[in-house]
Amino acid sequence: MSSDRKDSEQDLSQYVSAVKEIKNAILDSRYRVARQANKEVLQLNYGIGRFISVNSRSAKWGSNAITVISKMLQQELPGLKGFSEASIKMMRIFYEEWCHIFENRQLAIDDLGNPIIDSISSDNIRIEEFDTDKLSESDLSYFLNVGFTNHYIIISRTTTLEERLYYIRRCATEFWKVETTKYYLKEDLYHKEGSIQQTNFEKTIEESDFKRRALQSFKEEYQLDFINTEDISEKVIEQQVVLNIKNFIMAFGPEFTFMGNQYRLEVSGKEFFIDLLFFSRRLKSLVAFELKRGEFKPEYTGKMNFYLAALDKYVKLPDENPSIGIILCKSKNEEIVELSFSDTSKPMGVATFRTSQELPKRFRKALPNIEDLKKLL
Repeated sequence: MSSDRKDSEQDLSQYVSAVKEIKNAILDSRYRVARQANKEVLQLNYGIGRFISVNSRSAKWGSNAITVISKMLQQELPGLKGFSEASIKMMRIFYEEWCHIFENRQLAIDDLGNPIIDSISSDNIRIEEFDTDKLSESDLSYFLNVGFTNHYIIISRTTTLEERLYYIRRCATEFWKVETTKYYLKEDLYHKEGSIQQTNFEKTIEESDFKRRALQSFKEEYQLDFINTEDISEKVIEQQVVLNIKNFIMAFGPEFTFMGNQYRLEVSGKEFFIDLLFFSRRLKSLVAFELKRGEFKPEYTGKMNFYLAALDKYVKLPDENPSIGIILCKSKNEEIVELSFSDTSKPMGVATFRTSQELPKRFRKALPNIEDLKKLL
């Protein structure tokens, strides 16, 4: 190889490295700008919400004040977005639902017309940094990374601080869009994850954060609406899952990436096939699914334990967490599952599923058929 060619290849390698560095710097800068912009929007909306709340709740303004103010704002700033009557009311609710965290006091009905309310200036809008000792540093960071619309959706459909923080954390770390947030709130993900399917995660996963995320990632039962046939052989279930993989992933979480069905493993010259294999970005772990059309049987755990050992040895990358297995059955006996887990060494769980055939007829008719679902893909 000529020296000129070597120099050219070396230059190209340096250029590729330089482009990578510049690209990372650009993306990092854009992320920080976007994060700061989101923080500014939240602070502005909170400050306006406080201003609107203090004046409208204390009867200083008339009953249609927000309607008039919104219309006048549109006249003052033509084309202004985000300040409709509904949006301004959202800002007021945003303030009232969080003021007990950021201002150490709860706005209550008894406060209306109270001199304490008057001590908060009603004539000026205060735009201030969010500061509180009631949230951890990480939770405050998550709070600032969630968009205003997502915040409003969360506070409008939850009642406790613990539940709100749960959705805020998931929103911030998994970059949920508005529709995703609505979906998981409708699914009542917070309470469903309080009812985790039977697993052996507590004894087989040592790292505490990985264990916590694993326990949060799976449920006791899954509704596979796209299976609307009475023939639920394991092959049919697998085929329907593959045909409707987007729907299946949404049942488990958008952070799952599909790696294949009948995933081939070779051990000592012999072939083995896993029904479905995914990779979870949130868990940074391979997730294997075995589909069973009937009741759970003890021998399923031995087979899954073997699959997970093979995945960890031949497929898992060095920086990834141990592989996890989920046995998805039509039904299960909890005591049999518990005893089956007694001698397993790999993290796995057992969950059940229901198909659209098991829904009441009025709901079943509302579901699209398989051909319609294919078109969605």
